[in-house]
Amino acid sequence: MAFAELSTVFREYVDTFDGYTFKYPQNWIQVRGAGADIFFRDPFVLDENLSVEMSSPSSSKFKSVKDLGAPQEAGEKVLRQYLTEFMSTRLGVRRESDILSTSSRIADDGKLYYQVEVNIKSYASNNELAVMPKDRIPRLEWDRRYLAVLGVENNRLYELRLQSPENVFAEEERDLRQVMDSFRVVKVAD
Repeated sequence: MAFAELSTVFREYVDTFDGYTFKYPQNWIQVRGAGADIFFRDPFVLDENLSVEMSSPSSSKFKSVKDLGAPQEAGEKVLRQYLTEFMSTRLGVRRESDILSTSSRIADDGKLYYQVEVNIKSYASNNELAVMPKDRIPRLEWDRRYLAVLGVENNRLYELRLQSPENVFAEEERDLRQVMDSFRVVKVAD
């Protein structure tokens, strides 16, 4: 007996005010007040989500994503930013990170985009207040894949960020890559 692979249906999100668009799985829900310009998450796998952030229009003068350097340099900047965001004041927390890939592509809109893929693991002590180090045993707290697409328009740097737990990434990868490939930055009216 053969099983047909279910195809994910996508919706399109268009922000004409800030100047970007992307497609996302139709069952994902928008979360308001999450800090990013827009934030969607899978209602079943809460650690699987996407967000879009952009640089301030008054303080940035980006002409191209190349202003970040080569894709590898941009990947290093993205990873440093993520590690800064995930910094913890808890005792015994340690992060391990790897840049898995960096690339550039010209999309069908003729614009250059960088794509960055990183893995970050967080380890935390099961007894952070223990006096003796042998009593502070680190354990894996979370293991996540981050996929970022960087684009420049309107003198601003835009970042679409996707997050997925590593243990579900393989089964979700096709859909996540479709979201990445759909991200576009667009000119806004002055």
